[in-house]
Amino acid sequence: MTATISPDQIERIVWNQHHDPFEVLGPHLLETEEGKKVWVVRAYQPNAEAVWVVLPEQRQEYPMQATHHPHFFECTVDIPELANYQLRIKEGEHDRVIYDPYAFRSPWLTDFDIHLFAEGNHHRIYEKLGAHPTELNGVKGVYFAVWAPNARNVSILGDFNYWDGRKHQMSKRVNGVWELFIPGIGAGEHYKYEVKNWEGHIYEKSDPYGFYQEPRPKTASIVADLSAYTWSDDDWMEIRRHTDPLTQPISVYECHLGSWLHASSSEPAKRPDGTEEPVVIVSELKPGARFLTYRELAEKLIPYVKELGYTHIELLPIAEHPFDGSWGYQVTGYYAPTSRFGSPQDFMYFVDQCHQNGIGVLVDWVPGHFPKDGHGLAFFDGTHLYEHADPRIGEHKEWGTLVFNYGRNEVRNFLVANALFWFDKYHIDGIRVDAVASMIYRDYLRKDGEWIANQYGGREHIEAADFLRQTNHVIFSYFPGVLSIAEESTDWPMVSWPTYVGGLGFNLKWNMGWMHDMLDYFHMDPWFRQFHQNNITFSMMYHHSENFMLALSHDEIVHGKSAMIGKMPGDEWQKFANVRALFTYMFCHPGKKTMFMSMELGQWNEWNVWGDLEWHLLQYTPHQQTKYFFSQLNRLYRSEPALYTWDFGGGQGGFEWIDCSDNRHSVVSFIRWAKNHEDFAIVVCNFTPQPHSHYRVGVPFKGFYTEIFNSDARDFGGSNMGNLGGKWTDDWAYQNRPYSLDICLPPLGVLVFKMDQVKTKTALESAEEGLSDEE
Repeated sequence: MTATISPDQIERIVWNQHHDPFEVLGPHLLETEEGKKVWVVRAYQPNAEAVWVVLPEQRQEYPMQATHHPHFFECTVDIPELANYQLRIKEGEHDRVIYDPYAFRSPWLTDFDIHLFAEGNHHRIYEKLGAHPTELNGVKGVYFAVWAPNARNVSILGDFNYWDGRKHQMSKRVNGVWELFIPGIGAGEHYKYEVKNWEGHIYEKSDPYGFYQEPRPKTASIVADLSAYTWSDDDWMEIRRHTDPLTQPISVYECHLGSWLHASSSEPAKRPDGTEEPVVIVSELKPGARFLTYRELAEKLIPYVKELGYTHIELLPIAEHPFDGSWGYQVTGYYAPTSRFGSPQDFMYFVDQCHQNGIGVLVDWVPGHFPKDGHGLAFFDGTHLYEHADPRIGEHKEWGTLVFNYGRNEVRNFLVANALFWFDKYHIDGIRVDAVASMIYRDYLRKDGEWIANQYGGREHIEAADFLRQTNHVIFSYFPGVLSIAEESTDWPMVSWPTYVGGLGFNLKWNMGWMHDMLDYFHMDPWFRQFHQNNITFSMMYHHSENFMLALSHDEIVHGKSAMIGKMPGDEWQKFANVRALFTYMFCHPGKKTMFMSMELGQWNEWNVWGDLEWHLLQYTPHQQTKYFFSQLNRLYRSEPALYTWDFGGGQGGFEWIDCSDNRHSVVSFIRWAKNHEDFAIVVCNFTPQPHSHYRVGVPFKGFYTEIFNSDARDFGGSNMGNLGGKWTDDWAYQNRPYSLDICLPPLGVLVFKMDQVKTKTALESAEEGLSDEE
């Protein structure tokens, strides 16, 4: 019976070079020379002095013999059925009893799973690869699986085996998936994969599909059970499923959790059971400062955003990343919410609480590149597995990062499933895909000779575009009502058009042109604005080519660009007035809205990833008034269907210029229509400090127009010039309208009027009755 195993096989086990340890280790049913069938059990236990096979039900032990190698043990067990046996291992003065991992052939990953993965269509591959607490043959443990097709062998390292790669060698399936069930361990175990290439080089890797990682600078993955959280947002999810988000108000508060607010390490964070959380020190900020946990952020950030009236919170990347200074945009753990702020269940709690408070959650997603950190995806199995081998297509030299090989099915599957994962497991409401232009152009930030053309000789990255189409198609197939937003800065056509008409399939695209035009315009001294009226009006020339989101993001207030209020000309009063005028115009302009944290405070300094927002500014009246202004602006936006129900559509849709040609006064006026075309708002903008009395604006209907918003209001810190609550129309046709308003237009102010249907109807009926009496 011992002749059935060769010395070569034993050597390959001992030297950790076997592609399928189950061929050698574990139980094997063999036939003796007499024709009798018996079980032979083999085990390789480095450092063991003696090993026994233990049968708990029979209360029997069988001593194993080290006949081939001092730590390679073997024995015969003469019973009909051998199941769930244990190994008693003597190491020095200590004995330990374990279930033999090689007695469990897991059915977790099926051939059909592998087939779908190989063709790039296993949408929930994260439920198969990675680490999954489970039960097999009545024994609890963790099933591990990792894709490393070019590795000579792969092992699992962890606290449970003293980080010794010889103890848990994995078995290779077709398509290069390695797997092993380790009994007797569960959630909370730290682990890595030891990947050895054919030259014998060893790479210790975090799990690409790992759900949880150690806080940086440590890099081990942690086994997590994502089913351990009970959600309470069923109503939110059901409503979302039946809602078209493009007809809803979307006002996004973009937030970096690590620099919104810190806490003192002298105030330990608490777990739900009342025990203390380990403290993460942020030494770059100041000694003794720590991050808020997800649960603390739920207590502080959610009420703050709700008070200000935003509909969504957008989180800068919260997938695990090693370097704080990357802002989260250099991801190593695509399936793990960063442990800086707590556990996966803590992040679930944060999202759940957002939903229960009527706030959606968007997450920045970074499928365009990944860092070169040794524990990450780079050179994962000793070859260029996730990235291209040729740096002319596989590397972003300016960023020091690598580019995914979108043409490889398994890599594309990893990313498509990852996007779906955040919706599925964390109930997020949308993703904002970072740096789309860097993905869809092969020559992005590359000089001539440093990039490779596609098969047609063009600069378009066809595989990346196909990947984005597949991602969006899959997301919307599973989760209608969510958002997929592209940060795309070029003129690539149909970014936010459906995939079935050839678009990339996003349902929103950041309007980078509008952002640049507006910041250039507002940076000018108001006197010069009369020569640049086109900056204000040009966006409506192309607005209906895409579903645009107007975004003033984190990128606009870093790297010497100045904080938003610092960009504005004039004295302090004019700076605040310019900010109010800019954002009021933004919220009245067609398109959904995004603005970065700190802008609502009127913060003077740029965003600092190592610090907090400048909360102390709220002790000063102008900053208090600015914060109040944003709360009222959001209130206006959410309460007026004309400002959000018809942002997109053919022709001019819900937007119509009244007058965009008054460049001499730097004034524009327009109408925003609701879908029913009965509800509408009149918006008049004055972008100079010069007020205008008796400024006439044409309107479509006769009646009383209430001034529902004035960015120059006293409560906002303005001069309080206005129209005493509203104006009656004059029977004076103007600007191609049958009626007009004679209004007072405040300095650096934006006014919003709405026709008071009740007051108008009453007045007109009274007037008709008066005429009847006279007759």
